[in-house]
Amino acid sequence: ERHSLSKVSWVFPGASIQSYLEEQNNVPLNIGITGESGSGKSTFVNVIRGLNSKDDGAAPTGCVETTMEVKSYPHPNYPNVIFWDLPGVGTTNFPADKYLKHVGFERFDFFIIISADRFRENDVKLALEIKRMQKKFYFVRSKIDHNLRDERDDQGSEFNEKQTLDRIRTNCIQGECLRLEDTNVFLVSNRKLHLFDFPLLQQTLERELPAHKRDALLFAMPNINLEIIQKKKEAFQAQIKYFASVSALIASAPVPGVSVAADAAMMATTVAQYQVTFGLDDESLQTLALTAHVSFDDLKAVMTSPLAAQKITKELIIKVISFSVSEVALMAAEEGARFIPIFGIPAAMSMSFICTYRALSMFLDMLADDAQRVFRRALGLDTSMENCVEKGIQNIFILCGLDYRDRHIITLTNKSSSFNN
Repeated sequence: ERHSLSKVSWVFPGASIQSYLEEQNNVPLNIGITGESGSGKSTFVNVIRGLNSKDDGAAPTGCVETTMEVKSYPHPNYPNVIFWDLPGVGTTNFPADKYLKHVGFERFDFFIIISADRFRENDVKLALEIKRMQKKFYFVRSKIDHNLRDERDDQGSEFNEKQTLDRIRTNCIQGECLRLEDTNVFLVSNRKLHLFDFPLLQQTLERELPAHKRDALLFAMPNINLEIIQKKKEAFQAQIKYFASVSALIASAPVPGVSVAADAAMMATTVAQYQVTFGLDDESLQTLALTAHVSFDDLKAVMTSPLAAQKITKELIIKVISFSVSEVALMAAEEGARFIPIFGIPAAMSMSFICTYRALSMFLDMLADDAQRVFRRALGLDTSMENCVEKGIQNIFILCGLDYRDRHIITLTNKSSSFNN
């Protein structure tokens, strides 16, 4: 089952930090997806959430108007991000003059107006009303891969993809859309979001959203390119200092063993969030394997971290940390410091902060690296050289009597000076 990540499930003395983290994880984002019937709205709602049409919670799709009422589709892992599948604008069932009141569009942060061909009068009327209400809208031309395929078949050797895309984009905004100033059209393939203009659409949405809602959108987005994986990693890295501060507060309790147990629970919850956000849980990998036409085993095979295809538990977290002699020594020193009068508890808090910061950074590096490998494999990019290098490094570790899974900790030992950044 997919797991909601909108709640942090561990308890600690620092209630204000807990409140802040929960607030960040629950920032609401409501996205309205609209357009004429048959434009691919429901398919878009599904693929942007990483679902197939047959998955539980998927929006129904079909060749006729399948969206008869306003229907909300929360993201399976981030339910604070809701995609609203709206009825087709201008259809017999929903005339344009009653459409906006019917969908209750005041609730939405922005709209995506989808068309399978040219944007028409009803689309422009909707866009003008949205603009009047001082909200954002974005035109998306779906099924662009179908159009390119048809053009390639018609033109044969004379086919030029760039010229065809430019012509389609120009045709989309001719006529009625000329009434809108600074109108951009994003050409998208619902089946292959990493191609064409979807990365540009994602960047535009991120840039134009209020700052406090950008991470909500980022974490909910599928891994459409290596850049978005890196952005997710950076956003998670910025949060680690808060978790490390929580760890330090827990360490202030003068009870042996409490800090280690609480830290393990907190890190398990946090690392599980990393795993599903990078799409490395089994369900996400199975969906990716289906859509990318790559076997599930092939995707798992390129992952090299000890967290690969594992259920994240406290026991696993402790096991991986135990591979590092330095981390184990630091944890032991933290526990021992509690028995030192006056200075013991402050010393234990400092060591707990460092240990948690380093451990979460290590886990984040592991999973971000795996996410990049999985992305490359899904696209059919050559990973043989990368895997060869990994194998060579692994052999060096074995010859030196070291555990290969400890490599992330070794690379992070020089980051301790950046804890307060």
